[in-house]
Amino acid sequence: MEVDVNGDIEKAFKNLKKKMAFEGIFKELKRRRYYEKPSEEKKRKKEEAERRRIKKIRRFAAQSRGRKFSNVRVVARESSDNVKS
Repeated sequence: MEVDVNGDIEKAFKNLKKKMAFEGIFKELKRRRYYEKPSEEKKRKKEEAERRRIKKIRRFAAQSRGRKFSNVRVVARESSDNVKS
């Protein structure tokens, strides 16, 4: 990863932090700080996929109405395991 300094170290450092955040390096470091059991990793990845799916649905709904952003609320479906009879 390269950052132009051009005499301004503070600005270069700020740009580096922005690039690292955009690449997800800080999230990755935080996630790898402790061991994650395979079952926890599976659960985390499933939740991340669900968040991406909901985000995609909201984006599609906004586009179909001709808006850039949407106030559409998508409620995640609960599995039958969590429903009490």
